[in-house]
Amino acid sequence: MTRLRTYLFVSLAFVLLAACTPAATEAPPAATEDMAATEEVAATEEVVATEAVVDWATATSAEEGGGFDALVAAAQAEGQVTVIALPRDWCNYGEVIDAFSAKYGITVNELSPEFGSAQELEAIRATKDSGGPQAPDVIDVGVSSGPSARDEGLLAAYKVETFDTIAGDKDADGYYYADYGGVLVFQVNSTLITDIPSDWGDLLDPKYAGQLALAGDPRLSNQAAQTVYAAAIANGGTLDDITAGLDYFAQMNAAGNLLPVIATTATFARGETPIVVGAWNYLALGNKETLAGNPEVEIVYPESGAWGGWYLQAISAYAPHPAAARLWEEFLYSDEGQLIWMKGYCVPSRIGDMNTRGVIPDDLAARMPAPGVMENAVIPSVAQLSAARERIAAEWDTVVGLNIQAAP
Repeated sequence: MTRLRTYLFVSLAFVLLAACTPAATEAPPAATEDMAATEEVAATEEVVATEAVVDWATATSAEEGGGFDALVAAAQAEGQVTVIALPRDWCNYGEVIDAFSAKYGITVNELSPEFGSAQELEAIRATKDSGGPQAPDVIDVGVSSGPSARDEGLLAAYKVETFDTIAGDKDADGYYYADYGGVLVFQVNSTLITDIPSDWGDLLDPKYAGQLALAGDPRLSNQAAQTVYAAAIANGGTLDDITAGLDYFAQMNAAGNLLPVIATTATFARGETPIVVGAWNYLALGNKETLAGNPEVEIVYPESGAWGGWYLQAISAYAPHPAAARLWEEFLYSDEGQLIWMKGYCVPSRIGDMNTRGVIPDDLAARMPAPGVMENAVIPSVAQLSAARERIAAEWDTVVGLNIQAAP
């Protein structure tokens, strides 16, 4: 009996002691609330810290900045992107601009559509310390301008999500990449000109006196400089020696055939520049469609062969709207953006990938150059074109001696 009582007493004491002692695995209510509050603060601080470190001015991909949705949100918060040297009738840029703005609700500030590549780079230099509405976020330039602008520190590295499918010239780190290309042609106002030239040699004929014009100033314009380069190849020059091109235009000027006016769609339609020497085929085709027979447009692919070229996209290292600049590039290199360029007869740099996936409608495929034209065209390397442009800019005045300017 004594043993039983003793056992009962000890057991009861143990039960009471256990009841009065908190479980080792449960925190007191006050401690639990404090821990939850601490965790919530830590989580909030982590989100804030994550947002704070996203600097779109240095982000080299959308993923680096937190993903595509984060890029869209940041770009919309900036509210604007500033483009430069993009005529709305060039490569269907009008629709590109309007589609981007409508899709994302971002204003597109359009600067100096008449500018050439050299002037685009100068615009970055002139505004890099001040910013403001005259500072371009993005540029569209000839291939020779890409490496020089990168080396000067004017460009930001950024790879769009479709970077690996881009053909043509592109920087391995994403400082610039090809956007679209084409071949040079003669655009002829056949309402006024009935004897249509078929090759470069024809353009020196006295019957074309005062009727030939370039699409830019060769000292500043990529398109006009490439026309001089193309003339060099057609007249016995080489990719490493453009002397023949300068001499050819000196002869054209001496014959009185070359006008000192930059050809535009308006001057062409008015008959002031009836033969445009060295128009990109996509611009000539677009003009033919727009003018709709008033006047009639004849497009001549020179018999001696095609000269091809790409243009490049790049983001300014001093872009006032760095997120919007990157979103602009993402749009251009999406299937949607590439198809809009095709509407303007441009060969987009992702056409190979899009062909493989079967996403190009038949009506847009029909707007591309005939099979073999782009593939067989002479296309200089970036280094060759850079050297040629430097020489043209340095020697045009002394060899050719004609100051080509915009029409008054």
